[in-house]
Amino acid sequence: MEVLYPRCAGLEVHKATVVASARLATGREVVVEVRPFATTTAGLLLLSAWLAECGCTHVAMEATGVSWKPVWHILADGEVTLVLANAAHVQNVPGRKTDVADATWLAELLAHGLVRPSFVPDAPTQALHALLRTRKQLVRERAGHVQRLQKTLEDADLKLTSVLSNVMGMSGRAIIEALIAGESDPAILAALAHRSVKAPPEKLAEALRGRVTPQHRFLLRLHLRQIDALEAAITDIDQEVEAELGPFRAAVRLLSSIPGVSTLSAEVIVAEIGTAMRRFPTAGHLLSWAGLCRATTRARASAAPPACAEVHGG
Repeated sequence: MEVLYPRCAGLEVHKATVVASARLATGREVVVEVRPFATTTAGLLLLSAWLAECGCTHVAMEATGVSWKPVWHILADGEVTLVLANAAHVQNVPGRKTDVADATWLAELLAHGLVRPSFVPDAPTQALHALLRTRKQLVRERAGHVQRLQKTLEDADLKLTSVLSNVMGMSGRAIIEALIAGESDPAILAALAHRSVKAPPEKLAEALRGRVTPQHRFLLRLHLRQIDALEAAITDIDQEVEAELGPFRAAVRLLSSIPGVSTLSAEVIVAEIGTAMRRFPTAGHLLSWAGLCRATTRARASAAPPACAEVHGG
């Protein structure tokens, strides 16, 4: 079988260590050198220097978890060409697995051009991706605290969700803050609702006639504080996204011109699929990669060129 990369290396990356196996061919003679390194910055710099000393031109590693990312970042500053492999595509032959064997096997596959590379976004895309994925998680956490706050109201026999469409709106928040402060008079609580609330005052007062204990007030205060903290964090992320949006502003503007696509949705789309659409040969490949088509289409798209796969590490 033809050798495409005579001097290359495979890396078996773990959280604390990385095992490097360099496959060094001179003519028909092949020498394999294996060396372990720490995944600290100092250890990875030593790895980069060792690979350069060995004359390796290409280095492959598996995309497992997030452990590969710091290794990638350090080696990307060197002269080697990095290849990120899908672990399912480079499985070793059955038998006893060792780090040395796996790294050596990966180097052997790479040397013969048998490693299908995954797409790794550039640094600006990765930064935007990390911010918006974090935002998504914070929004979920906020929704969870809102649900628990509503359950606390129900436990106190307060039917606030029956008369207000948004418990965390202006009226709901004013009522909840009054409850936390110790107010329990249904008429006084109902009077805090904004005049735009459709429910009549009598119905509001009836919905707010409950049995509020000190424990309920404590839990309401706790959840409201968490909601406020999460909203502040989401606002901070939105400001950071705006600051990082420079390279993608035109793409976001174009996407948000589509009916039904908000600016936030456009930012998420850009962060998830990037702006280099050439790596998707057809629209079907993009749909398959995004998981938005039937299994039959996904099966057809599995034969896509290497650049169709993407790894964010999150």
